Amino acid sequence: MTQRPPEPDLLPGMRRTVRDSRAKAAATRARKATEVEPAATDPVARVLVEVPLAHLDRPFDYLVPTAMADTAVPGCRVRVRFAGQDVDGFVVERVATSEHGGRLSPLRRVVSAEPVLTPAVAALTAAVADRYAGTRSDVLRLAVPPRHATAEKQESPPAPAPVVDLDAARSAWAGHEPGAAFLDHLAAGGSPRAVWSAAPATDWPLLIAHTCAATYAAGRGALVCVPDHRDVDRVAAALVAVLGEGHHVALTADLGPSARYREFLAVSRGARRVVVGTRAAAFAPVRDLGLVVVWDDGDDLHAEPRAPYPHTREVLLTRAGLEGAGVLVGGFARTVEAAYLLRSGWAHELAAPRDLVRQRVHVAVAGASDAELRRDPLARAARVPAQAHDTIEEGLRHGPVLVQTPRTGYVPSLACERCRTPARCTACAGPLALRGPTDPPRCRWCGTDDPAWACPTCGHRGLRAPVLGDHRTAEELGRSFARTPIRSSSDDRVRATVAARPEIVVATPGAEPVAEGGYAAVVLLDTWLPLARADLRTEEEALRRWVNAAALVAPGGRVLAVGDPAHPALQALVRWDVAGFAERETTQRVEAHLPPASRMATITGEPGAVDDAITLLAAPEAAEVLGPVDLPDGECRVVVRVPRAQGPALSAALHELQRVRSARKLDAVRVQVDPATL
Repeated sequence: MTQRPPEPDLLPGMRRTVRDSRAKAAATRARKATEVEPAATDPVARVLVEVPLAHLDRPFDYLVPTAMADTAVPGCRVRVRFAGQDVDGFVVERVATSEHGGRLSPLRRVVSAEPVLTPAVAALTAAVADRYAGTRSDVLRLAVPPRHATAEKQESPPAPAPVVDLDAARSAWAGHEPGAAFLDHLAAGGSPRAVWSAAPATDWPLLIAHTCAATYAAGRGALVCVPDHRDVDRVAAALVAVLGEGHHVALTADLGPSARYREFLAVSRGARRVVVGTRAAAFAPVRDLGLVVVWDDGDDLHAEPRAPYPHTREVLLTRAGLEGAGVLVGGFARTVEAAYLLRSGWAHELAAPRDLVRQRVHVAVAGASDAELRRDPLARAARVPAQAHDTIEEGLRHGPVLVQTPRTGYVPSLACERCRTPARCTACAGPLALRGPTDPPRCRWCGTDDPAWACPTCGHRGLRAPVLGDHRTAEELGRSFARTPIRSSSDDRVRATVAARPEIVVATPGAEPVAEGGYAAVVLLDTWLPLARADLRTEEEALRRWVNAAALVAPGGRVLAVGDPAHPALQALVRWDVAGFAERETTQRVEAHLPPASRMATITGEPGAVDDAITLLAAPEAAEVLGPVDLPDGECRVVVRVPRAQGPALSAALHELQRVRSARKLDAVRVQVDPATL
């Protein structure tokens, strides 16, 4: 019997064939890449690739093929080959030659020929990244919204011819001196810089609209940044009243991707030159920028919560310096940073005279006089003393009354009725709270109900409410003023406006609705609570909240604060001396070597990573390293402080630290330059 020969092993041959075909295909692609015909003019594109690695945070040179010569314009979006994969990027500029000695890779494709990154905004993103020790890709994410192809295909109709009434603008600014000179300087094409303390009961959106109109009359653009969308709506309505329809755009996150990109393109194309928006609007590509305005710069909504954590005020001041624009830093209150601008002579003051302020508002503190104490001995101890009831009752005869309370909810915290020990959850040790009058105590952290809670210190089962929220406050006022409508504005139920009729509006700070014609009276409750925070800006922030609420009164209205009459912040409120209070705070900061007299940065992360970062940090000679301080989440934080003049050197050192750590693939640390709070 003849044995059958074995079948040949075809698998190794197949593998060799596949490898050979792949090698040939790769060689063909490489040959085609080298054979790409470069553009005749400026064949090198410098591209900012969207890679969030600090050591790769620089433009890279790519070859512009002839087919893309007309579409790969500076500012457009492109796709390039980077580290073995296709990534997005922006063309920063086109040049004739490259400093790179090797062969340049060609652009993969032009995503869109729309130049969305203007040279001015590109320079601003670089300056902001340097200032906050971040990467340009992170700043570009804040500056340029995501592309929407449908919106990009639509045209941006030009704005109608503006009609500006400078006499009306000067009349509106009367009382805030030298407001008329500021307007005239803007209308003449100048770049004045001012810090504006608005008087109470001032229609500040209208005054801002007039400054934009004066800038617009000189053929230049204006950019206004406000804390939230309600303020955007007010300024937008004022711009329509002053300039008419079709002259401005409003940029907020609530617009949606299509509408936001459409409005962004209208600005980028030069069809609109007046912009109002929230913090992201600070990067809007306004052409021929002549004025930047930031309103209420102390509001924490102006602080970007994403890396590199820039602040709207600092972005706008940087932009004004780069583009030669005027500056207006306004608000009812005044931050220490704004006061430092005045102290250094960088800006001039716009303010109302004392006589006008006295006519606009009358502020008092409950129990401040001996007569009030004789009438109500508990005026300084009661949460809502008799004087507050009288103020509310008197105000309701003329219109709505605003009652500000600093906490949301019903009873946001509980304590033992006997020994005052804070009530904690038995499951996770979180704080217990009440959501309503018939609800059992519930943990604010894990949501566990604890109807049988007993004090671990004394065993008592009774509970007391050291702090009441706006819902409980509204409930108690509803019992005292049974025939009066009670409205709440807080949390996710924020009202924008209320009518000019007798009613009580209970609101938390920042959620106060605007009353038609102003409030007849404003009552500030629990003023001790915002003063109890352990923070660098405690008193400054408390005064800002009170002043913003008190400024909503009608001209001649009354404001009553319930608190310690001797506290400096309440005394500043009574005198409406926001400028003097800011100057006092600035002097104390200078003496203590705290911002804005110095520059600070925090380095936060795992303890080992923070230690390594401090070892690698080449800080300036005058730098002080404070810490480390352990944080509740297991991380630690170090504070680095330098004199203000060495701030750029500190930012450069932190930037280099991030590059070194990124190149070595070390554990990440979070770097924040000049954090809004510690």
